[in-house]
Amino acid sequence: MNEHIPVLLAEVIEGLNINPEGIYVDLTVGRGGHSAEILKRLTSGRLIAVDQDEEAIIASRRKLEKISSSFVLKLSNFSKIDEILQEENAPLVDGILMDLGVSSPQFDQKERGFSYKQDALLDMRMDQSQELTAYQIINNYSLEELTDIFKKYGEEKYSYSIAKNLVKERETKPIKTTLELVEIIKKSKPMKELKKAGHPAKQVFQALRIAVNDELNVLQITLSRALNHLKPGGRLAVITFHSGEDRLVKTAFKEAAITIGDRFDGPMKAKEKPYYLINRKPISPSQEELKNNPRSASAKLRIIAKKKGEKQLWS
Repeated sequence: MNEHIPVLLAEVIEGLNINPEGIYVDLTVGRGGHSAEILKRLTSGRLIAVDQDEEAIIASRRKLEKISSSFVLKLSNFSKIDEILQEENAPLVDGILMDLGVSSPQFDQKERGFSYKQDALLDMRMDQSQELTAYQIINNYSLEELTDIFKKYGEEKYSYSIAKNLVKERETKPIKTTLELVEIIKKSKPMKELKKAGHPAKQVFQALRIAVNDELNVLQITLSRALNHLKPGGRLAVITFHSGEDRLVKTAFKEAAITIGDRFDGPMKAKEKPYYLINRKPISPSQEELKNNPRSASAKLRIIAKKKGEKQLWS
């Protein structure tokens, strides 16, 4: 199994502006790469690390135990941040991190069904206790629903053609595996598309993963909840990997931080927002990081902070 390389690690650590005595939350601990670096910088502070993948919890525990005991691991979806922080008696925290990428070991474990390069049953569940799988979507959803998923979540140019061929194919027999799906995708695209750089199934697999795990809806809910748990001066850092996620984060941060004056009353009459953007443009990986970790290519980091002296929603 490949070692997972944390994306934009130095930028995340700098962006969180870590207070050694603070409380930090990693809502997507994965294999513990970012969490380990946060934990190293804490003296009397503590880390709350969350993941809905049980294997990630086990792997990250092994990594973090070598550094310090000032952490707790929670097996949960990050949308449950309210309950998690209530359980930990930490309603307000100094920093929160969300890394929305699938960790490399999840991609590399072929039985999870995330990879279009290895044959496996169509699964793609982050939470293995969840019922909905990629198999159910591919074999049960209508032509219109499949087209919409591929277009909305994958920005796939040939969404209709792929969906049409899937529906036709499953009339004969169920589509069970990742490589069966890959072959249908390839047949649905013109030769000029297949000759382009990048795997022809990448966008459809991305779209399915998002649909199976309801990722964008869960993200939207979690962003608003996470902002409410920041102390004055606290920061929320989010790493996205595709345009749908980044648009959502950009919009949420803009609504929380950008003050737009009324055109009649002027900007002085506008209500001041309680947050401010650390970076107006997303931070992308350096050339060196791209060379060492090609999977970081589409990563974007956005950071927002709570202004000091603001009234808190939680106490």
